[in-house]
Amino acid sequence: MIFTNDISDQPWDLKGYEGLQNIGEQYGVDVFYEENVTNQHEIIDVVDDFVRKGTNLIFGHGHIYGRTFVEIADEFPGVHFVYLGGGYFDENVTSLNINAHAMSFFAGMIASKMSETEQVGIIAAYEWQPEIEGFYEGVKYEDSAVNVNIDILNERNTQEQAVHTYDEIKQKEVDVIYPVVDAYSKDLIERAQEDDIYSIGYLVDAQDMGDDMVLTSTIQHIDQLYEHAAQRFNDDRLEGGLLTFDFQDDVISLGPFNEDIPKDYQSLIQQLIMNYKDMKQLPMEH
Repeated sequence: MIFTNDISDQPWDLKGYEGLQNIGEQYGVDVFYEENVTNQHEIIDVVDDFVRKGTNLIFGHGHIYGRTFVEIADEFPGVHFVYLGGGYFDENVTSLNINAHAMSFFAGMIASKMSETEQVGIIAAYEWQPEIEGFYEGVKYEDSAVNVNIDILNERNTQEQAVHTYDEIKQKEVDVIYPVVDAYSKDLIERAQEDDIYSIGYLVDAQDMGDDMVLTSTIQHIDQLYEHAAQRFNDDRLEGGLLTFDFQDDVISLGPFNEDIPKDYQSLIQQLIMNYKDMKQLPMEH
């Protein structure tokens, strides 16, 4: 597995590492990993090294690996490449995608319900993230009067800019934020706690980051997703292409609910998620 960061830096990377270790234990195979691999030259060098060690399944823990994997796939016909989140694929390249729209919709409903100022915010890394639309729709479904402040970092995707954006959005009387910026979500959730602003965790359970100010978390069980891909590979059923997973596949869940959320509303959200699993329809689609 190839990582863009140190696995100890973020819970998200640690989840990927745990999935890799579980695969090694389950199938009794050697596993290797390399951290801080961020450009094409580095990716190719690491792939060459993995292949020399006999590797036949390579995971890229992030969307940045998709294009390079496709460009070099023909040179490694005995290797299957898997990466997370993107539109690139080939005969031996598989993109694993999580349907983040639904989980963000339910997060938006909760944010809208818990906002007293009728101002909530989402800070995203990229404008294409499905979390943005899902969150917006959930907020408006719960209460059309609640305003959604949207800020996208794009090329400003640094910790300094993420914090600066948070400071700006805080001035708009936002009392719930949803930071979907991966590497910086923890920093923003901790700042929100200090400012008595509710937050919603992203990718992992954020309760230990923001304590009593985290309403819930939109959790992606990436370790289980990688194990699922490895099972398909082991059974000779892993095809090149785009694979999408949702609540029904048990790789997405909402984290524990904050006690401030009314019990009856917690039950409503849980029931709506069960309905979505059964019918794959969000509430406004019924």
